[in-house]
Amino acid sequence: MAYGQVRGVYLPRLADAAASCMATYGIPLLVLGMTNSSSLTGIAFVLAWAPRLCTFGLAGMAVDRFGPAPVFRLAATGRALIVGLAVPTLAMADAKTASNLVMLLAACSGCLTQFSYIAAESVGAVVSRGDEDAAHRVQSVLLGIDQAAALAGPAAGGLLLQWGGPNGMLATISGLSLLAAASTPRMHQSSPQSSEATGPVARGWRTGWTTLRALPSLAYLVAGLSLSNLALGLLEAATPVIVVKQFGRSSASVGVVWSCAAAASLLAVAACRTVIDRWGLLRVGRCAALITIVPCFLIAHADSYPAYLILTAVFMAGDSVLTVVLRTLRSQLIPAEVFGSTLSVTVLILLLPYPLAGILMATVDPATLHTVITVSAVLQCLGLACALTRGARPSPRHGKHRK
Repeated sequence: MAYGQVRGVYLPRLADAAASCMATYGIPLLVLGMTNSSSLTGIAFVLAWAPRLCTFGLAGMAVDRFGPAPVFRLAATGRALIVGLAVPTLAMADAKTASNLVMLLAACSGCLTQFSYIAAESVGAVVSRGDEDAAHRVQSVLLGIDQAAALAGPAAGGLLLQWGGPNGMLATISGLSLLAAASTPRMHQSSPQSSEATGPVARGWRTGWTTLRALPSLAYLVAGLSLSNLALGLLEAATPVIVVKQFGRSSASVGVVWSCAAAASLLAVAACRTVIDRWGLLRVGRCAALITIVPCFLIAHADSYPAYLILTAVFMAGDSVLTVVLRTLRSQLIPAEVFGSTLSVTVLILLLPYPLAGILMATVDPATLHTVITVSAVLQCLGLACALTRGARPSPRHGKHRK
């Protein structure tokens, strides 16, 4: 692994992923601690994800037009400033005002995370195209970085909330965002951008959607994983309530659940590199789908904290391998000149279930959570079965996409 890749690609990716994970899991947990309300926790989850759906087109077009590095640097800097300013503001606010500010912080952080994520994924695609024969290995490294951040982020967020209060967690998020921005190198666009990619947002949406429809293998996989993400989103939104209220554990125990899940995911991603070399993407993807579906059904009936933790870890391990399959196909199939716009469309489809999961969490009775999770497991099973049986083999990456 070259030093330039570590310094210019992997370090900012690690810092940004750590800040994003800490915000994603920590802010709803902060809302639960401030309000003791499962409904407001679900609303915070919606506010963290909904802005990403509103800015996906702008993020993709910005990356296509200005390049991933400037967009990434600006988004990380903006998040560092907003979260940093929240620290003294929350210290001076009363309880009601503070809870409203945290909700606003969740929305702002989610919006900026969308820009940094699209930019970081675009950089990863450039690296993958530079070593096409080992594209899945490059994507495994990038996903391993994400999982390493997920391993530390939730646990650190829970511990900081329990022992250092909200200010400690928010200051850490701000510092990691600054590190991501400062370590981003200057890069130049390697190829001219098409007028489709740099036109109005609606044109960028049409370009991305048309490209995705021209790639049925990728389209089926994205649709199936979006249903899988509904189950994952429900687990993310419901875990603080299930662990704290039903199992009587502390906020740090919530972080332990996701850290153990991230550790299992990291091991699965490391192992899948060799397995994919031997058995191929689609065969490994089908096995990962089975590993993901079975524990999702069992999670709904977990009656103890250890069982919940283990089943969640197995679920996340299978889901991570499916993500490697998706990222590999995506980096190989999407034409470089419209990568940002097409990536934004795929990310939109994959993110839609998260605010839906937050809405469900905010509206359903906590006593019925297990039934809701079971229904989501059924949908996940149907979606992945369709994706991995009807999906065709990948077509050549440089094939012409439909206008």
